[in-house]
Amino acid sequence: MAQHGNKRTRAAELVPGTLRIISARMDYFPDAEKAENILEQPEHAYISRYALGRDYHKLLRKRLQQLATRIEQTIGAFGYRVFVDSAPVMEKPIAQKAGLGWVGKHSNLIDQHTGSWFFLGEIYVDLPLPIDKTGENHCGTCVACIEICPTQAIVEPYVVDARRCISYLTIELKGKIPEEFRQAIGNRIYGCDDCQLCCPWNRFAQLTNEQDFQPRHNLDSAKLIDLFNWDEQTFLKNTEGSAIRRIGYECWLRNIAIALGNAPTTPEIITTLKNKCTNAVISEMVQEHIDWALHQHNN
Repeated sequence: MAQHGNKRTRAAELVPGTLRIISARMDYFPDAEKAENILEQPEHAYISRYALGRDYHKLLRKRLQQLATRIEQTIGAFGYRVFVDSAPVMEKPIAQKAGLGWVGKHSNLIDQHTGSWFFLGEIYVDLPLPIDKTGENHCGTCVACIEICPTQAIVEPYVVDARRCISYLTIELKGKIPEEFRQAIGNRIYGCDDCQLCCPWNRFAQLTNEQDFQPRHNLDSAKLIDLFNWDEQTFLKNTEGSAIRRIGYECWLRNIAIALGNAPTTPEIITTLKNKCTNAVISEMVQEHIDWALHQHNN
């Protein structure tokens, strides 16, 4: 194992005698407005902590490439490939097998010393590395993550129904969000952290010292109305280098419209929703979510 600041690596075996995997993690919990405070302020936007700063894919991949290059400079050429969500790699089971933690009942990897606020990446190598001990499960009888899930997406321990998960609904789903989940989404406009926020092991989590993961454009405390008033050019500018950009402007508006529908009724919210319909070119999908939001305010 190698550990440098907020980064830790261990090795696991994929195919006995032929391939090893260096599994790595990087802590990302930022020094941001307290998550629970934002969730309790429905006029503000909640964005998953991992997406407040720079997109982790390039940063972690760069660090893993640097590690591979350093190994190569030390021992000579060897076969390897770096992965950071760039292929169908079973990163969580691999990380558990490498001893970086265990897969919790919410399906995220947990370390008993630092919690679960970290990213994972891998280097597949053809080196005869020593194999680390598999991580042991320490969830015990705790079901906090199951009980707190707003949409009951954790249908049983270690089983998540992605079709109900707010992270899937607000990030991966490109069409209409089913009405049955809209009120439960609350003010979560990009992802959801509830199952991690309640996890007892995260009381040991430390703030990251990686500046790239710190909040940009006040996204940790922004008001829904301010974000909804971004035009597409502003959205693209302010999400440059961010994981948020990949959902696109249409889904951005869709998600915020739902959150505005869940916010307390005010003249400003109603006017903002109506103005978007008259002063901007929007898709039928966004229009449907705005109509739903207005209906929540009886307009």
